[in-house]
Parts: sequence; structure tokens; C-alpha cells
Amino acid sequence: MKKQIAILGSTGSIGTQALDVVRSHPDRFGVEVLTAQSNCDLLIRQAVEFSPNAVVIGREECYGQVAEALNKYPVKVFAGEEAIAQVVEMDGIDIVLNALVGYSGMIPAIRAVSAGKDLALANKESLVIAGEMIMELAARNHALVIPVDSEHSAIFQCLVGESPGTVEKIWLTASGGPFRGKTREHLRHVKKESALRHPNWKMGHKITIDSATLMNKGLEVIEARWLFDLSPEQIGVVVHPQSIIHSMVCFRDGSMKAQMGLPDMKLPILYALAYPHRIPSDLPRFDFSKYPALTFEEPDLEVFRNLSLAYQALEKGGNMPCILNAANESAVNAFLGDRIGFLDIPEIIGQCMEKVSFIGNPGLGDYIMTHQESMEIAEEIIRKEEK
Repeated sequence: MKKQIAILGSTGSIGTQALDVVRSHPDRFGVEVLTAQSNCDLLIRQAVEFSPNAVVIGREECYGQVAEALNKYPVKVFAGEEAIAQVVEMDGIDIVLNALVGYSGMIPAIRAVSAGKDLALANKESLVIAGEMIMELAARNHALVIPVDSEHSAIFQCLVGESPGTVEKIWLTASGGPFRGKTREHLRHVKKESALRHPNWKMGHKITIDSATLMNKGLEVIEARWLFDLSPEQIGVVVHPQSIIHSMVCFRDGSMKAQMGLPDMKLPILYALAYPHRIPSDLPRFDFSKYPALTFEEPDLEVFRNLSLAYQALEKGGNMPCILNAANESAVNAFLGDRIGFLDIPEIIGQCMEKVSFIGNPGLGDYIMTHQESMEIAEEIIRKEEK
């Protein structure tokens, strides 16, 4: 039987690649739901091609355009953020691919696992903010959380068949981004155009900037803590510029496993959607002759302070990762809007971690309030930087 998929964020980088996977395997996958925030034209084209049961456009003012365009098709049309959260509970869905950006993915992730839906998670911020809550809800409702990030997919694959408690440490690999080896003085003058030129991966703007600052790796450290039930000391980061080894596991007997492959997000997407099966694909194969050397380096935590801030947030716990994430979202948006410099990003995050109210045992309402407070304080700091 076909696996019916809800793709949240179908017009983004992960969403469009997921639809490429579906297109290549029409006998394996069907599309039940598509959602987009504001890209009406692409959402409409996707709906016409894949005939989902329902589509949701996040911006409510776009509802009329989408509804009119799909009037002749058997597709239900909804609008608004609440509709995106509600639609994941539909009976026809087998797996939810959460490819939303940032904080917006948290509530849909919670609603999906609460409804017992398996969750293919590309929205790492969900676990950064509310990882303990989501993993507990998933366990209670017998829902799988299958990572789509290439690094976490690698760890997930390495752990298949292994006994719980045998992991000594995991190593998340980082490409180093476009500024690997650069000094703080160099970074003081970089512009967004340079930061958006990732050497290995094609991604959306927000995650590409996060990769350039190493915040993406910091968020992945926090995500890994909840996905794999590890302590912060069990999660390491190593810079691997070739992006061929996607991550590694060291077991308590000293042996290691690594998952390798070309830097192509379609592979972890396919693995997550097909799990627990591996199905044939025509994706490009790795050629050893083209990679005579694979190298590894320690990350420079003085130049790329965001990774240290993420570890600090993880150690502190409570709502501190939520503060970190919200401040980062605000700072990255400001950098992309040419309001602040590249090195201002960690400064803004650090100040927010000091100023925003700390809550040791937060609930969902606390996360929502913390996000809002962090965004407001970050905006105040950004305005001061602009003057």
C-alpha cells in the first residue's frame, strides 16, 4: 500500500525535494496534504500535479487565490497557522514531513505525534524548543520520530539494530560553511551574499546562514540530545569539509560506525519516508576516486561563538534553548535584512540568554511566551545596533 504523506512546507527546499522523491516513487508514496506559507503559485501547481486531499496556505489573505485556482479540482483548501496545525491530524495521513522553518514547526510537530502520526522531522527547532515534550508524546502515542537532517539521519541509521545504552559518543559532522578558517576580523565585514554561498549544500536562506555561523550545528546538538536520549558530553562536533561522512557513532567497545554518501538531501528524505524499508533509487552514487582524502578539524569556538552558546543553552536546560532559538531567528532575519553585521548575531543571542526570563520546568504555554519575549528583547537589541 502507498504511504500517504502530509508535507508541511511543500514549497521550500526540503518540501520540493520531497516531492521529487514522491515523483520518482509513485507506487510507494501518495500526497495527502500540502502546506505553504505564502507561495501560492507553486502550491497551486503542486496541488494540480499531486492531487492531495487538502492544501493549506498559511497567509489567510491568500486563501481566495488558492481556492479559486483549485475550484475545479477535488482538493480541500484551508488557510491560517491553526489550519496547518490541525491538518496533520487527518485520518488519511500515515506520516507527516515537517519541513517548516523555525518556531513555526513546533505546534504542528506536537499535534502530529499527539495524533499518533509518524513524524519525519526536518524542522530541528521543534526539538530544540520542546524536545522532551515531543519525544514523550511520541512514545505515549506510539509515533515514530524519524530525523531528516542528514546528520541525524546518519546517527539514526548507525543505531539501527544496536542495543540501547551501547553508545559512548556521537559525532555530528559540519562542513564548516563558507567561512571555514576565516578570522573574526574577516567575518566583521562579510555580507549576506557571501554567507549564502554554501560550499556543499543547497538550502533555504535561514538554514544557510545558520550553517555559516555554526548555529545550525548547535541546534543539531540540542536536537540530538532528545532524539537519541544522550547527555551533552556524549555529543561532539567535528568539521568535515567534504560532507561525505554525515555523522558517526562511537560505541562503548571502541568501535565506530559512520554513514556516508554524497551531499544530497533526497537520500535522507527517502530513507525517512520509506522507513523501516530501504527502497531502490536512481540517486547518484559515491565515486571514491573523486574523493582521495577525507579530512577532519576541530570547530573554532572563538570565531564561531554560536556553537558554544548552543552547548550553554543545552547545559542550562529549561526554556534556555527556546530563548537561544528565538534570538537566533530574530538575529538571522535582521542580518538578511542588512540591519546588523554577521558578528552581531552571536552578540544578540548572548544578550537575550542573559535578559529573557528563565523557566526551569516549562510547559507549552511557557515556550510560547518565552518565544515572544525573546523576539521582543532581540528586536530591542537590534534597534540599538542599528543606531
